[in-house]
Amino acid sequence: MLDMRSVGTLTRADLAETIHRKVGLSRAESLNIVESILGHMCEAMTDGENVKISGFGTFLLRDKGERVGRNPKTGVEVPITPRRVMTFRASKMLKDKVSGI
Repeated sequence: MLDMRSVGTLTRADLAETIHRKVGLSRAESLNIVESILGHMCEAMTDGENVKISGFGTFLLRDKGERVGRNPKTGVEVPITPRRVMTFRASKMLKDKVSGI
């Protein structure tokens, strides 16, 4: 388990270090595993697939249509082009763990 006492950012190197300590693989092999997993996730989302990690959450892709926005300073209407956005929906298990802190 990662040390959750300090507030900061969890990095790829942190994940690789945890794999190294828990599984016993070399640091290089551990980093390759992390990079491979993240690469597969990126490829899937690039291909339009959602990514679900059981007990953690789901990365969802959503297509947003063209709409009219407004510049808050000037009030001028500006067209916002259609685009694909990614959202994250945490699993119930993750929500329960986070709210229990």
